[in-house]
Amino acid sequence: MVWRDRDTLQIGIDPRRAIALTGMRGAACLISLLDGSREHHQVLAAAQDTGISRAAADRIIGLLAAAGVLADFPADALRGVPDGARTRLAGELATVSLAHGFTDGGARALARRQSAAVRVYGAGLVGAGIAGLLTASGVGHVVCTGQVGQPAARCDLPDRPPIRRPRRRGSAPASAAPARPEPPAQPESPAQSASAARPERPARSVPSAGRDAPRGPTGITRPGPPAARGWAVRERRSDLAVLADGYPPGLSAALLADGIVHLAASANEAIGVVGPLVDPGETACLDCVDLARADRDPAWPLILAQLAGPDTRPAACNAALATAVAAQAAAQVLAVLDGAGPAEAVRNGTLELVLPGWQWRRRSWQPHARCRCRSRPAICPRI
Repeated sequence: MVWRDRDTLQIGIDPRRAIALTGMRGAACLISLLDGSREHHQVLAAAQDTGISRAAADRIIGLLAAAGVLADFPADALRGVPDGARTRLAGELATVSLAHGFTDGGARALARRQSAAVRVYGAGLVGAGIAGLLTASGVGHVVCTGQVGQPAARCDLPDRPPIRRPRRRGSAPASAAPARPEPPAQPESPAQSASAARPERPARSVPSAGRDAPRGPTGITRPGPPAARGWAVRERRSDLAVLADGYPPGLSAALLADGIVHLAASANEAIGVVGPLVDPGETACLDCVDLARADRDPAWPLILAQLAGPDTRPAACNAALATAVAAQAAAQVLAVLDGAGPAEAVRNGTLELVLPGWQWRRRSWQPHARCRCRSRPAICPRI
């Protein structure tokens, strides 16, 4: 907040965000009271003590609200956030309020984040990065889990009571499937995203593989037998799941059948991919993507089948690429949790970052006509 002259107040610096208000001479004292610690009637009373009439104060507050620069964050809600978290999340609240035009100062988004449960499958560079960013952004329950039998890194909001470690089922060793290669395609322009969350349901595990290896709707064999056995879908109901770092294909099928919104994120061969965001029964799923690739490349089912089994080779993904992918994936997850609008960027699409260009491009993936994902009944109501 700066003064352009004695009568003109400018809120914001960048011309793309800044608002200039004239006729604000003598309002500096009132504006200093708008720090989020008082309710509306308390601001009017404090302004009257400084010599500003209640009517004049009310007009100034109305002008600020009409200009879209007044965040009406409920004081009780703000006081309910511990001091440490309030300071740490101040930038989060300001960002979500500015980016999406929320007039409550981000109070609703903060409440949604703190009550959300997100499970990140994959404890490598990308998965751990996503989990850390979500925790720092105020998401209340974040679990970053690898293969069953290996310790899971959990990231809980420090200011909330610790979450009891869920009981794991099964202990069969496993190996993660490598990231799938991407066929070339014509890129599009980026967008932004949002979706829905789900209530809790009992735990369920990925179906056993082997001779009953999951198959795509048109007979494409998913390369999941060794990997799917070593991963659990979840021990408690998640609002959203992120599949990263070589997740087994059987996991996405189980999440789809259970009606859990999930986002894929990967980085390999010096390429980062975020998406698609699968909203069961509404958007393209990972099977739809494989079917579309098979339409373009008849050899794709054979290639996909050969991706099963362990891969000891290091992924071609450096720290900078993993961080960029984690940041993009976390941003898309937060857009879903915040309820900011339709998830245009990763609904029916992927965001792709190809080195050395470092420029995100969008690729479209529509629900495939031969995929059964849209015919499955919805498991849970949307919010």
